Amino acid sequence: MHNPGLIGLGVSSISDSWYGFSQNEKNIDDYLKKVNEGKLPLLKGHTLNEEDILIRQIILEIMCKFSTILPVEFLVDNRIKEQIQAFEADRLVELAGNQLTITELGRPFIRNVCMIFDLRLMRHEPDTKLFSMTI
Repeated sequence: MHNPGLIGLGVSSISDSWYGFSQNEKNIDDYLKKVNEGKLPLLKGHTLNEEDILIRQIILEIMCKFSTILPVEFLVDNRIKEQIQAFEADRLVELAGNQLTITELGRPFIRNVCMIFDLRLMRHEPDTKLFSMTI
């Protein structure tokens, strides 16, 4: 039976229930204290909304299948459209109708392409680069 859930065990690990994420305590003493008290050692979490789930699906399809069907609202968003066009000009992606495909040349830059669709990141762009961001 397929289950999209992932249970993270250990300090700082991340669990994924498909509809939300949670992260365990980052400090070993805090983690052990909660475990020894019979509590879940959770530090923080996030429940995904409909937009988050849609974006997750798009990014997963790009990362795993090198292709996705984009919703119309993404194709009329000027910021997204401009970035896709820039990747097209560099021959990293191809857009045919609403199907976006990563080219062979674009595969090393797949994370950069996926960042186009991370609307939460774009809305709250940090002042400094995050560890997981690309160069």
